[in-house]
Amino acid sequence: MERLHQHHIAEEFVWDIIIIGGGATGLGTALDSTTRGFKTLLVEQSDFAKGTSSRSTKLVHGGVRYLAQGDIGLVKHALRERGLLQQNAKHLVHKEEFIIPCYDWFSVLKYLTGLTLYDWLAGKYSFGKSKYFSKKDTLLKMPGIKEKGLKGSISYYDGKFDDARLAINIAQTAAENGATLLTYTKVTGLSKNTAGTVDGIETEDTITGKKAKFMCKVVINATGVFVDDILHMNNPNSKKMVRPSQGVHVVLDKSFLNSESALMIPKTSDGRVLFAVPWHEHLLVGTTDTPLDEHSLEPRALKEEVDFIMNTATSYFSRKPLHTDILSVFSGLRPLAAPTNGDGNSTKEISRDHKLIVSAKGLITITGGKWTTYRRMAEETVNLAISHVGLESKACVTYNLSIHGSMEIKGDSHLDIYGSDRLNIENLATQHPELAKKIHSNFPYTEAEVIWSARNEMAETVEDILSRRLRILFIDAQAAKDMAPTVASLLAKELNADENWKNNQIETFNKLADGYIYHLANTITEKA
Repeated sequence: MERLHQHHIAEEFVWDIIIIGGGATGLGTALDSTTRGFKTLLVEQSDFAKGTSSRSTKLVHGGVRYLAQGDIGLVKHALRERGLLQQNAKHLVHKEEFIIPCYDWFSVLKYLTGLTLYDWLAGKYSFGKSKYFSKKDTLLKMPGIKEKGLKGSISYYDGKFDDARLAINIAQTAAENGATLLTYTKVTGLSKNTAGTVDGIETEDTITGKKAKFMCKVVINATGVFVDDILHMNNPNSKKMVRPSQGVHVVLDKSFLNSESALMIPKTSDGRVLFAVPWHEHLLVGTTDTPLDEHSLEPRALKEEVDFIMNTATSYFSRKPLHTDILSVFSGLRPLAAPTNGDGNSTKEISRDHKLIVSAKGLITITGGKWTTYRRMAEETVNLAISHVGLESKACVTYNLSIHGSMEIKGDSHLDIYGSDRLNIENLATQHPELAKKIHSNFPYTEAEVIWSARNEMAETVEDILSRRLRILFIDAQAAKDMAPTVASLLAKELNADENWKNNQIETFNKLADGYIYHLANTITEKA
């Protein structure tokens, strides 16, 4: 799946569906559209899952929180999608045990009752039964949990995954089924016919600067927190549809919980749910919910958000994590419905469920939702596109469509995350033994993975590799900086780029990574 340049595509060609946005929703829609037989083009201004879709809490879940809010229908649909996703991407979606520590007996009763309902709603897609553990058993399961006052815990099962890797695998599946995907292609305008119907997009290749125009029967705006930018291209006076809400995560050494199970803190001081999830041999802790007025591709964590996460964790961990223990801190922006009245400052109350609307003749906007329900959202979006512009009515086939790489994995190597591609990467390292070398002594990643991603996963930059193919920027930002020169050299050779390109890549990446190193990010924010 090498990079497709715009000039490889005839501009007079008319696509059935053009999708703007290469995150979970856009990629899911492209996959749904192309597997129904529609001529499908997707354009993304950066890399796949560059925005919110690589910055989730890594959960494939029904949403215990929505259950507490009484949204039974939403939970039931999401639990079904959780089951389908595990079935269709076996290499990436795994069952995870979550432990809720209880410090009073009422909590034991409340959470056991609620989670028994959660299991029941999953029906045949259940991941396992919730149960009560005594104080002694809880401490055995999670040695890092605070012991004082502990009455026991409730355990339940949900899903865990790698979000950016799933995005890349969905992109590969869409391409294998005939979709055309262009990364680093920014939409600069919408084109309209004489009747005022949107009939295409104007773009600029952000790497080569080449401008192009693509025609279609319907445009789908799946740009997350950027949807309003596209809507303004259609109508400069359009009302704001979304307001970003920031979710921050910090990554710590996994010794803080010292457990294969995840921790779920059901009620934080601001009424949210906080998770501490074992992920890539580290511990991911989050998240927050902070209303913002602006959006960007690289949002920054606020000091008070990080303090909130650390203080909440301190109340539950036996060993207090310090700010110097933070290996990486990252932020994602949720595209929540913009408030129509009141001050709209509380984002906890706004539904996470998605909004799907016809924004103009020929322009459909999909926003909101969550990773777990991406397939269902895509199905609804393509259904609307069919009825809106009168495309041939064809049924959705993604219900049990296997995602690229899906297979039962052995669980004995970090390469398992590639699923069926693992063998190809191992073969590459066998044929070129120099590529079997590790990129960093503390991590298992090899040079063969960099080459594989450049050749088969549309990775273009050092950031693409270290942020979304290997995830290291999200795990240990300083280690990512240490790896940058090696990755830049490998990519330069693979892409036939010069020394100048290589140095520029290292410099650009280091600047980006500084925003993920807590003490550096903090000084950057203060200066700003």
